[in-house]
Amino acid sequence: MITSYMKDIIDSDIHKVWETILAVDKYSAWRSDVSKTEIIDDHKFIEYNNEGYATTFTTTFIEPYKRWEFDMENSNIKGHWTGIFTCVDKKTQIDFTEDVICKKWFMKLFVKSYLKKQQTQFVLDLKRILK
Repeated sequence: MITSYMKDIIDSDIHKVWETILAVDKYSAWRSDVSKTEIIDDHKFIEYNNEGYATTFTTTFIEPYKRWEFDMENSNIKGHWTGIFTCVDKKTQIDFTEDVICKKWFMKLFVKSYLKKQQTQFVLDLKRILK
């Protein structure tokens, strides 16, 4: 299993950060790496990158304004994501952990750097939309 972490401070109220992140139907409006999302039901959605590659996400735990967890899967990886949200001086501390298993052996060579790149881009896009 490969694990990637991202911890940062977002200069925005925790409620606004939470509402933005959980509004997955609006991802294509602010995320630079997402072309569209498809809501399957209250717990499942599919995210499509700019090349049309799909990843399915299934919520496994949610505690409003504190914690969101989901399983994710596509043809290359299978894993689990945990997001912890903490209010710090009217700002929001985010702490994201991604645990991934590669389905193809050669993916192990670069998946950690790919995950870090994805997490970094997510946070940059989030900070930009919340300005």
